[in-house]
Amino acid sequence: MSLSIYAHSPLQFVRGLQILSALLKKGEQFLQQKQQAESVLLEARLAPDMFPLLRQVQIASDAAKGAVARLAGQEVPSMPDNEASFAELYQRIEKTIAYVQGFQSADFAEADDRNIEIKSKTRDFHFTAQDFLLTFAIPNFYFHLTTAYNILRNQGVEVGKWDYLGAK
Repeated sequence: MSLSIYAHSPLQFVRGLQILSALLKKGEQFLQQKQQAESVLLEARLAPDMFPLLRQVQIASDAAKGAVARLAGQEVPSMPDNEASFAELYQRIEKTIAYVQGFQSADFAEADDRNIEIKSKTRDFHFTAQDFLLTFAIPNFYFHLTTAYNILRNQGVEVGKWDYLGAK
């Protein structure tokens, strides 16, 4: 069976970003009910050595736009990580969704033959497009989406499995 990069990439990231936005809205409502500052959640983290909620959202955004850009053979657009409020995070998510939705199936026509390289502080990763999508891009995106969910849940926000799955 042949894997369609398009069917498994932009659409999945858009859905995940929409779910992330809905989760954040529940977090924002929680803070309003408790009459607490946004920083209570935005700076919350699961462990001292993990990034806070704010950064988890930024990285999920980066993961989505970076994945589709690399798979389409385009330069990854940069977004400054300067958000400091829920409103600014919603704007970032919407901007990322608009970028990702701008891709068409034809943009991935040559993706199967594309090699993708990711450089990190500690090592370089080399992938075929399919391996990049299945073993790096999707798991990395969902790691940060899941971590954002877990931070909200850990802080008392009433979110559950169906919120994470995007059930209406």
